[in-house]
Amino acid sequence: MGLFSNSKDKKKVGEMSFLGHLDALRWHLMRSAIVIVILAGVAFCFPEILFGKIILGPKDPNFFTYQVLCDISHKWGMGDTLCFSDFHFTFQNIEVTGQFTLAMWGSVVAGLVLAFPYILWELWRFIKPALKEKESKAATGFIIYATMLFLAGILFGYYVVTPMAIYFLGNYQVDPSIQNNFSIDSYISVVTTLVLLMGLVFELPILVYFLARFGIITAAFMSKYRKYAIIIILIVAAVITPTTDIFTQMLVAVPLYVLFEASIIVAKRVEKNRAANA
Repeated sequence: MGLFSNSKDKKKVGEMSFLGHLDALRWHLMRSAIVIVILAGVAFCFPEILFGKIILGPKDPNFFTYQVLCDISHKWGMGDTLCFSDFHFTFQNIEVTGQFTLAMWGSVVAGLVLAFPYILWELWRFIKPALKEKESKAATGFIIYATMLFLAGILFGYYVVTPMAIYFLGNYQVDPSIQNNFSIDSYISVVTTLVLLMGLVFELPILVYFLARFGIITAAFMSKYRKYAIIIILIVAAVITPTTDIFTQMLVAVPLYVLFEASIIVAKRVEKNRAANA
């Protein structure tokens, strides 16, 4: 594979200097940054939606996830076991510029999430001239799958992991005399970190694809240590979920395990294709 460029003429790909490729990459990065800034600006103009509805949503007892779990709890004869209604914590802002800074930071995160498909598209435009026709089709598929996995991780993080973590951490007390009065930037940091982290975690099959392609990891290796992966997933689910019931823990653990199994399948397909082309 030759060096990457932004030129439409593939014959010129190998003729570009290293600085020429850096210049081409710079323009792709600049366009991506401009889109992020524009989308962040749009998000900044609607704080009542970005903060009131989205970022502060997991603190609301009427949040979608809490309502669904409470309905399931009642329908399955579990009473109020899965109903989360008591939030014994409040927020405060102790900096003069605190709320403005939070608005800026929240808008940037929103812009990054919204611009993610475009960023991948710019990445694809950068590498496309250096790819053969078959490789180009594979790269197109990579962008589609990577975007879908990232968005799925964002939704999973926001509707499953974040509300569970917020409820547990917000109501956890080592002693009743100690009140939970958090700074708002601490809360937003937890929300954005968990959501973006799950978006990246859901990219595991993509990561495994490249690791398997370079022979760094194999499907046999992942299968061999499957039991350890299951233990780690269950521990993570137990830490995140605020209750001891198995249903809530499985709500977190099952998607993560499915992701692990999907990664094994990806590794097997890569090994099969590599053997066929050998």
